[in-house]
Amino acid sequence: MDIQDVIRQQVTSNPVVLYMKGTPQFPQCGFSAAAVQILKRCGVSAIAAVNVLEDDAIRQGIKEFSNWPTIPQLYIGGEFIGGSDIMREMFESGELQQLLADAGVVKSAG
Repeated sequence: MDIQDVIRQQVTSNPVVLYMKGTPQFPQCGFSAAAVQILKRCGVSAIAAVNVLEDDAIRQGIKEFSNWPTIPQLYIGGEFIGGSDIMREMFESGELQQLLADAGVVKSAG
């Protein structure tokens, strides 16, 4: 299976996928740590996290898959959302919580 197929399968078989450096328990960079904190503050308890430091093919492949050069990368319902800066902006506006509620991952705030 080609790496793009592996990534496609990961993002479509999990409601929330975070491609990050490290793990939610032990993030290996500040941006990945921020992304995990934002998801936790939204009420996401189970994050399907993919540690890009463990697999160079995934690390390079995810950048090509999303056409986005940096890690972390968040996917909700198979859709690419963005990195930690975009996640922060969406969290502050309430948009991220709504997306997560729509995906059935967290209870709706309203």
